[in-house]
Amino acid sequence: MDKFLINGPCKIKGKVSISGSKNASLPILAATLLFNKPVIIKNLPRVRDINTMLNLLKSLGSKITLSNDRKTAKIINKKNMKTFAGYSLVKTMRGSILVLGPLISKFYKSKISLPGGCLIGARPVDYHLSALKKLGMEYKIRDGYILAKSNGRLKGKKIKFPKISVGATENSIIASCLAKGKTILKNCAVEPEIKDLTRFLKKAGANIKWSGRTCTIIGINSLTQTNYTVMADRIEAGTFCVAATLTKGNLQIKNLDPKIINTELELLKKVGAKIKTTTNNIFIKGPDKIKSIKNIKTKEFPGIPTDLQAQLMVLMCKSNGKSSITESIFENRFMHVAELQRLGAKINVINNKAIIQGNTKFIGAELMSSDLRASVALVLAAIVANGKSIIGRVYHLERGYENIENKLQKIGVKIKRLKK
Repeated sequence: MDKFLINGPCKIKGKVSISGSKNASLPILAATLLFNKPVIIKNLPRVRDINTMLNLLKSLGSKITLSNDRKTAKIINKKNMKTFAGYSLVKTMRGSILVLGPLISKFYKSKISLPGGCLIGARPVDYHLSALKKLGMEYKIRDGYILAKSNGRLKGKKIKFPKISVGATENSIIASCLAKGKTILKNCAVEPEIKDLTRFLKKAGANIKWSGRTCTIIGINSLTQTNYTVMADRIEAGTFCVAATLTKGNLQIKNLDPKIINTELELLKKVGAKIKTTTNNIFIKGPDKIKSIKNIKTKEFPGIPTDLQAQLMVLMCKSNGKSSITESIFENRFMHVAELQRLGAKINVINNKAIIQGNTKFIGAELMSSDLRASVALVLAAIVANGKSIIGRVYHLERGYENIENKLQKIGVKIKRLKK
């Protein structure tokens, strides 16, 4: 397995372009299963999870042609599509459960392996299954597979999610597009990636309306041929904003609407970062001293995203006082703490709360990634550590960050890939 060698400390300076959003691309790619006509999806990030989803679509019978830069995919579905999604593909990525909704909606049956992905909590698929059952899907779970079928077209219903769930909201919206009648989904997640999914579906003719956390879908018979450009990745943008703040850096972040990370930018202003924004750019300067924040709490959008929690923990380690971070989305998302402690961090975890002593002097060490966002937090810590750090299992990073070492090298980070 490849590793990263980072020589710290580094100061970040320059420009970085944000790639397409992984978390928007995955449901959009899954939704292409609803189409009889060709679909073109642009601005796909070149990351492992996208390759997995494309391979999953191919295994179901989709013909996929990629552009030379692999950022544009033309997808044409066969008349006789398969409805079996096996363990070998599904095991590496939770997002693969998103093919269940379109398969049931379009082909009335599916056999799909229970999904894998990062080890950051249960992420139960119960909310997905419960909502799809209300739309008319019957299912049983046997030998690690969901065996699902429906008696013809799904039928629109009123559904209230017991808990806000991004994946269940996406699966239900996709499934409802071709259902008979009206579906009203209440207590939906409203992340920008979900709004991007609905913009894509509406461009193809779907009848979808939003009002707060309520989404109303009136089913249609078929979707039309379309092409669509995926939104920029707000988590990648937030990560680079944290990196600039952490290193007293001076960074221009391009190709992103700053409004979608407004909450994160406001938090970074509180710690001392100087930030200016234009239509598609963020200009950020890190402070000489990072101010501590007493309690940061992850929440559903428009709150602080759980996917930035680990990065913000590194930032608080370098702040001028004591702070805490409460993780309210996933119950097992402090796996990076032990690795940060190896660098010298003083962090005490009590249940879902991490108490962080500031003024940490990170010293380079050998580290091991545990999941996608934890791995990028270790990279950030290594960037401000004194000496060499070696980070193992960088395949976690490659699941969600496109070309990360090249982007970091261009803005002043001394990072090198060590081949296995």
